[in-house]
Amino acid sequence: MSLYEVPITTIKGIGEKKALLFKKLGVTSVGDLISFYPRAYDNWADVTPIAEVTHGERVVIRARLAAAVSTTRISGGRLLSKATVCDDSGYMNLVFFNNRYIDSMLRYGEEYCFMGKVQREKYGYQMLSPEFASPKTGDDITPVYNLTAGLNNRVVMKAVKEALSMLPQVINDPLPYDILRRYDLCPLSFALQNIHFPADISAMEKARRRLVFEELLVLNLGMRLMKSRSREQTSITMPADYSGEFIKTLPFELTGAQKRAVVDCVNDMKNKTSPMNRLIQGDVGSGKTAVCAAVCYNCVKNGYQAAFMAPTEILAQQHFETFSKMFDGTGITIELLTGSMTPANKRKARERIEAGESDIVIGTHTLVSESTVFRQLGCAITDEQHRFGVAQRARLAAKGEHPHILVLSATPIPRTLGLIIYGDLDITVIDELPPGRTEVQTLYIQSDKRDRALEFIRKQVDEGRQAYIVCPLVEEGDDAEMQNANDYAAELMLGVFHNYPVGILHGKMKAKDKEAVMAQFSNNELSILVSTTVVEVGVDVKNATVMMIENAERFGLSTLHQLRGRVGRGEYKSYCILVSDHSGDNTEQRLSTMCRTNNGFEIADMDLKLRGPGDFFGNRQHGLPQLAIADFSDTQTLAQSQEAAEYLLGVSPDLTHDATRALRAEVRRLFSTTGEALN
Repeated sequence: MSLYEVPITTIKGIGEKKALLFKKLGVTSVGDLISFYPRAYDNWADVTPIAEVTHGERVVIRARLAAAVSTTRISGGRLLSKATVCDDSGYMNLVFFNNRYIDSMLRYGEEYCFMGKVQREKYGYQMLSPEFASPKTGDDITPVYNLTAGLNNRVVMKAVKEALSMLPQVINDPLPYDILRRYDLCPLSFALQNIHFPADISAMEKARRRLVFEELLVLNLGMRLMKSRSREQTSITMPADYSGEFIKTLPFELTGAQKRAVVDCVNDMKNKTSPMNRLIQGDVGSGKTAVCAAVCYNCVKNGYQAAFMAPTEILAQQHFETFSKMFDGTGITIELLTGSMTPANKRKARERIEAGESDIVIGTHTLVSESTVFRQLGCAITDEQHRFGVAQRARLAAKGEHPHILVLSATPIPRTLGLIIYGDLDITVIDELPPGRTEVQTLYIQSDKRDRALEFIRKQVDEGRQAYIVCPLVEEGDDAEMQNANDYAAELMLGVFHNYPVGILHGKMKAKDKEAVMAQFSNNELSILVSTTVVEVGVDVKNATVMMIENAERFGLSTLHQLRGRVGRGEYKSYCILVSDHSGDNTEQRLSTMCRTNNGFEIADMDLKLRGPGDFFGNRQHGLPQLAIADFSDTQTLAQSQEAAEYLLGVSPDLTHDATRALRAEVRRLFSTTGEALN
């Protein structure tokens, strides 16, 4: 029986009550507990002399009790205990609260190791409620686990030790021997023991590397199996390539990257028996729309309809106008279908779509409603795919008989991450900008220069331009130092911009109100738009030349880059102003990167290194399984795991070979949390 099937209550000292507390941490079985890896470690061997401690630092000191513990009762009946300790370099005070046994636990003249945060006080340094142990007992390195109310670290440590003792003498390692050897990985038994209770730092690092590699490998294998499984047969055939014919009609030259993207899509539709399932990932302004137009032209000329789903009505309207101009004179009909159309107009549009009179249909989620029926849908395209759930994408695809699927994203994501996030898709990257696209000048200022920046915006508006001002909050919250859109907009309306039309946009507004505000800004009825990041993916306003971002340190580089992409879309010189007084957490390095480059993929790589993957995935990582130890910012191990996944699937495409069967079981277990049944 697998230890994942053995309930945690079989461990001595864990009854039903404690089991419920462990359940809050996602631990219900002995196997779960063994995979409940420490979040950090306390290294008791890393001792700092008292004379070298600094304020605010968490340290270990090795010191003797220089005076007996004295305890007094303070207000509320609480106990306050104080002690003085010393080493060869100096003295320090210790303070304990409500510990009635502390004077019997610490003996005068004896030596202990104390661990805690140091504070500078009037009479020197002190530690508040430090942990302590005899130098002769315990491990040098102890694990620190995530906890919940009612469970302390010692209880979890004791339970984990008991769980590890239940492992068999010989553990069946899921990683084949040649993988262990090729990537210099330690055996599973060594890894499990030393991730929880490491013999030393080196052993802990070896254990961690092995477990991270295995988890990323299992994730990669699962995503690749899902990808191969999703390749159904399609009866939609597009034997002829008309894309070159369409490209000749364009009044501009496509970039090399755009041409490669068109070729990728056409080859998918021409040469494969399964439907195209491709992501086109390109920076803001890289020309994804022109590529889509060429794909749609090819689809229609081969006798099929194409659907293009945008996340907002205003974007759908914008794409409709762009496509109408591009296809003018080609004989191809473009249809717009959105929720705000009158019932009569929607009915007529749907009649034309069902009759096959509409060749290319552009719309919002209305396209996936039951009332919308296509005569012969050959290709379905979704714009800004992260704004749509997988279910919506599937519902659009269900409008045809396994149509070709093309999804677009302007969010730059490092390729190693893209292979995981979009594991069920082939990826094409457009990594060039069309000639003539103006580069946005980015400036990083502190708040004492804000008035000058607002004056600069006023001059831009006087010249007929428009500006965005982005705030991290909708309304005043707990952090008084952060700007919020509501108060900021009111302040600007009453102050420096009292003679100008100022609008406000945030996520708490109703969808129709947001659409109305964006339409006003798009039509130049508003000079300044104060917004939260809801404007990150918005309409193309060529007249907007300034993007000012308050509390810029609160945003990841990828978000800042997306916001910057709202300007610089027209013929006018454009600017992005980053406002921040924050100096910690790599802020200066991150914001300086924004000033140095406009390359979205370079920015994405830097964001991954500095902030980790949270900015790309959000809290739930786009429906991916929750990982126990792996970190996507470890790009070297991520790349190695992808290489190993390719090799193993080459040996056994369905992982049923003797050497990979244990890995197949690991894949099924990991993906069971997502509801995916990988049989």
